[in-house]
Formats: sequence, C-alpha cells, structure tokens
Amino acid sequence: MKEAEFMFPGARIPYGTWGSSYFPAWQMSALAEVNIGQFAGEAMGRILAKRNVPKNRLDYLVIGSTVPWHWKFWNAPLVSSCLGRRLPGFHVECACATGLQATLAAAAEVEARAAEVVGVLTFDRTSDSPVGVFPERRAYQRTVPLADVWDNFGFDPATSGAMIATAGRAARKYKADRREVDELACYRNQQYFEARASGILDKVLVPLDLLSVQGRPLGRIDDDLGVGRLSLSEVRAMRELDTCITGGTQTHASDGMATLLVTSREKAKEISTRPEIDIRFVAKCELRTDPGMMPEAPALAVQKLLERCGLTMKDVAVVKNHNPFAVNDVIFGKILNYDWRQMNKTGCSLVWGHPQGPTLTRTMIEAFEEAVSLGGGYVLVFGCAAGDIGTSALFRVS
Repeated sequence: MKEAEFMFPGARIPYGTWGSSYFPAWQMSALAEVNIGQFAGEAMGRILAKRNVPKNRLDYLVIGSTVPWHWKFWNAPLVSSCLGRRLPGFHVECACATGLQATLAAAAEVEARAAEVVGVLTFDRTSDSPVGVFPERRAYQRTVPLADVWDNFGFDPATSGAMIATAGRAARKYKADRREVDELACYRNQQYFEARASGILDKVLVPLDLLSVQGRPLGRIDDDLGVGRLSLSEVRAMRELDTCITGGTQTHASDGMATLLVTSREKAKEISTRPEIDIRFVAKCELRTDPGMMPEAPALAVQKLLERCGLTMKDVAVVKNHNPFAVNDVIFGKILNYDWRQMNKTGCSLVWGHPQGPTLTRTMIEAFEEAVSLGGGYVLVFGCAAGDIGTSALFRVS
C-alpha cells in the first residue's frame, strides 16, 4: 500500500505492550465490589510493568467506558493517578464500540503530533450498575429513576423495544435458521476453549489481584468466570426467547478492562517487545441501518469499508467481531458470502462476555496476536453499537 492510503500514516500500535483482564460474568467475582476506574488504572500499571514499558513513556491517556462509576467526573486525572503517572486525557463513549473508537481517537492524537505515546484504557463494570434519579420539572413525574445498564438494554428509544428484539427482528428479515444459529453458538464456544488450550490467549489475558481501599485482598481475577462448555443438544433444548434467540445464543453482562498503546512509528520500535512487527491503521467505516436492526449494521459497515478500500474478504487474514448474538455472525455470512467458521478463531464476546467499554479492545488484541501467529496480513475488526450502528476498522500487520 502507498503511504497516503493509510488512515493514520504516522500512528502505530506497538506489539506486545497490551493486555486485558479476564472478563468474569456479572456478579461472579470481586470486581463487582470495586471502583472500576481505580481498578483499571492500577491494572494498566501492572500490565505495563509486565510488558517492560516504563510508565513515564506515556504522555496522554484516552479512556473508554459506558457505565457510570464513582468519581467519573474526575476521569483521566483520577485514573492516571491510580496508574501512577499524572497524565492529561479525555473520555470516549460509544456503547459497545467504545474500545475501537478510543483506539482510533488515540491514533488521531498521535497523527496530529499532539502526543507520542497514548495509552488507551477501556473498562466497565456491569455488576450493580448505578441507578440515577433525574429531575423532570415539566413532566408529570417529578423524578425519573434509571438503572443504567438494565434499563438501556431493555429500551431502545428509536423503537421502544429491548435489545433482544433487534436480534429477533433481524433473524426474521434474513430468514435465519434456528439450527444454524445454535450450531454457530456451539462452534464459537468450542473455538474459545481451543484457544485457551493453545496458549495464545496467555499473551492477551493477565491475571490480576484485587485489593480493597484498605489494602486487603479481595480476590484474584484469573478466569472468564461464567463461561462453560456448551453442547448442541443443550442449546437446542433451550427456550426460544425471540426468533432464533435463546440464552445460549447471546452474550452475557460482565466486568473487566483492557489496554493498549498507540504511538509514533519511532516510539513503537523503541517500546515494542518485537520491533520488527508493524501494526498500522488502514481505514474505518461506520453507518446506521434501519431502527432496531443492529445485527445487520456491522456487516453493512464491513461491506462498505471493503468496497472503499478495493478489497474483498479473501484479502483479509483475520476476522474478529463483537457479536452479542449468534445471529449477528449468521447474517454477516449471508451479506458478505463468507463462511462464519473462518472468523473469531481465538474466541469472541459471544462467549467470553460483554462489559461494553473493553469488549472491542480485547477483540483487537486477540486479533493482532492471531495475525502475528499467521505471519501478518489485513486484520478486520467490527461490531455493533446500540440499536442500529455498525462500526468497522481495518488494520495491517506486517
């Protein structure tokens, strides 16, 4: 590719300077008891130390989260203090696409030469999400309470329907077959456990110890708690909640964090554990589809992205996405004429959970590791955001 064909020619993601916590399911770990912003800052510090990156190399911080957390107003100053490095920065929020958008925002900072080494720190805690009370002076209700996670999952302002309804609606439009959706969910489950056994996820996931504010041990986060092996017979026996949607063919709420760095080309060579590996930003695409048709939006965004770049799915080495419903991948296969067995080879959020903010960050890190193991190539990362948004990005690993 010519230099001008890269979206951010001067920006790089240095290999091996990243890491993610495991994603324990809602209420299943000590993460349910901590300030997630404080935990994320401390965890990033431990991950950087493990990757032999001195914290004083960082000069900026892009934070991504979606669930309000205590002292969120203080944002980067608070989180960077927990990291142990006083840094300026800002906050990004884009529902489930937050991790990808935060990384792109960091690349823009590097490209503009506003910073040289930008930390991307994404996190969320769905466990015990806060309940807000909003004063409504002109409404008949003087106050309106909102349970941040569950009320938003249960109500799309564009359609008045729940998130699960988007999956059922899209399944009907594309005439998805329940048997194929069940098979896909079990296949994704199998991919995850095969990746765990292969050791590739050990390059991504970092066990982390939790301390209370008094410094007392709360527990160790060293597993994607809540993830169990699925059999096809079990999934097929589950009650259908909407068209092709069961408890086994959708993701689950979870808690966690994930971090990576975006730097200039020169800095990437200095701090990468393998400076010969070059990870570059090629292009991105976002679009909205019809209201409440979220499962088709990511596929349409990928289709538009590839057309813009003059590429096809045959040109892409690694394909990974955020897939809250198995039907997302079935629809992707139909729209792109692509075998869904060839994607998400090291796992995906359908299986390991959905803490929103860090979901696509972990997805990206896993995708880069897979690409390196294959010797490089184009990496396609995509997903949905809220009720009808699709977002996609293309990277090149060489």
